[in-house]
Amino acid sequence: MYIENINGPADVKKLNIAQMTVLASEMRDTLLTRLSRHGGHFGPNFGMVEATIALHYVFESPKDKFVFDVSHQSYPHKMLTGRKDAFLYEEHYDDVSGYSSPHESEHDHFTIGHTSTSVSLACGLAKGRDLKGEDGNVVAIIGDGSLSGGEALEALDYAAELDGNLIILVNDNDMSIAENHGGLYQNLRLLRETGGKAECNLFRAMGLDYRFVADGNDIASLIEAFKAVKDSTQPVVVHIVTQKGKGYAPAEQHKEAWHYCAPFHPETGEPLMDMSGECYESITLDFMMKKMQADPSVCMITSGTPTVLGFTEEMRKKAGRQFIDVGIAEENAVALASGIAANGGKPVYGVYSTFIQRAYDQISQDLCINSNAATIIVAWGSVYGMNDVTHLGLYDIPMLANIPNLVYLAPTTKEEYLAMLDWSIEQKEHPVAIRMPGGALVSDGKAVTKDFGRLNTYEVKEKGAKVAVIGLGSFYPLGEQAAALIKEKTGVQPTLINPYYITGVDTDLLESLKADHDVVITLEDGVLDGGFGEKIARFYGDSDVKVLNFGLKKEFLDRYDVDEVLKDNHLTAEQIAEDVKKVL
Repeated sequence: MYIENINGPADVKKLNIAQMTVLASEMRDTLLTRLSRHGGHFGPNFGMVEATIALHYVFESPKDKFVFDVSHQSYPHKMLTGRKDAFLYEEHYDDVSGYSSPHESEHDHFTIGHTSTSVSLACGLAKGRDLKGEDGNVVAIIGDGSLSGGEALEALDYAAELDGNLIILVNDNDMSIAENHGGLYQNLRLLRETGGKAECNLFRAMGLDYRFVADGNDIASLIEAFKAVKDSTQPVVVHIVTQKGKGYAPAEQHKEAWHYCAPFHPETGEPLMDMSGECYESITLDFMMKKMQADPSVCMITSGTPTVLGFTEEMRKKAGRQFIDVGIAEENAVALASGIAANGGKPVYGVYSTFIQRAYDQISQDLCINSNAATIIVAWGSVYGMNDVTHLGLYDIPMLANIPNLVYLAPTTKEEYLAMLDWSIEQKEHPVAIRMPGGALVSDGKAVTKDFGRLNTYEVKEKGAKVAVIGLGSFYPLGEQAAALIKEKTGVQPTLINPYYITGVDTDLLESLKADHDVVITLEDGVLDGGFGEKIARFYGDSDVKVLNFGLKKEFLDRYDVDEVLKDNHLTAEQIAEDVKKVL
């Protein structure tokens, strides 16, 4: 096998075209084995094998710098830059992350996991090179889906100003995670259909040179194109057309489903784990489909991740015009929702916690200053969510909970979640965000009669004394467990409180606790700094009540073990009970 002898880019340069073609086949076989056992981003990597080989054949990494957008497609790059063992041998699968990382290799220049950033970062590398009077190529590798992001378009607009070497490799497979959306894709289609010769050319309009490669999975064509632009003295776009999922029939036929995969049977493509069963995504889908069918003013918005709330291709078709995908453009999604609400519509925007960070300004300026009644469902905002350092869902509470006019809600059960969603869609007074609980779905079967329009009113679930436990959202069950252990260890029956509202304080209830409570503890599924617990602590600051805030410390975790993180942050019922016992 050639792949076993590739210890760096220098070994790629020793191969001829025929040998590199065999290497590409070996790399796909290796990827298939690893991904079937370990999971990961499938389609993007299978489509970029030949282009990655050609890049390392022509350029001189790490002097020539490659910046992978999102880095969903960086597995082949890792295989050719000294990290092949992490793909060949199961015992080394976890030696590397699923994204580019300078901690792993000098061939990676940024830790990247969010989209539409590569051209901006590459512009910065190129400018830094020029300021220092150095040479070398800088190559931004960006997929067509990522081009819809505002940062990518801003960077393309700026790139022509560099007046120096910058190569932008546009990997066009006519797909984002799902299908592409937006007007610029009409031009990409036109360029594909005309072999790059159409007079209307987005990239030339931006002041960039342009080169087209019709078969981006043909190594010889890629090498020719890369040699032609190597050491260019002005910014140039190399537009290559590839096949997402190339080399594995199920991924070629069902590109969206195979963007990312859990472990599966390689012979059939069937997942190893049973993925059926009720979850927060499935109940959201069912609820929203019924809501949209009953009310044509209700609409569902996504920013390039339609299955965040269960909307598969089939369900999107059923929803029709009431389902809106703005492409990878969170800022546009929030402002669009605000505009729809301002004109009497009932928009619901579903977004992962890690990506809502990209729209802070629009939430504040376009939505909340105007107090438009749009709904944002924040998914996977939890220690139980994604655990790559670039995809953490631990920061949305401090970010959103401190924006004026926003009502941020934290349900603890399926029933509370759906009741909050229904109230939010129908009310007309507030922008509302709902933090979908992390972890397994919790259902108690109880009807929810609470009026969520009575803002910042907590609910006492069990009346006690001396100790009050306020368990927010998905950490409410932990609060129940801790309360039971506190009673067992101290003989004190704690008061158990479901606060519901992340953004506000129930001053009447908290004031009443002063009469017969010495300790108040808060539990939140996110970082403590600027979070929910600090609001409670601040309320009791001038009193004799002792407040213990339990949550996560502010840090960038990467590929963590949930149980270990919870233990390190004293977020087990046993630790909480012991801490309270010491205070008492």
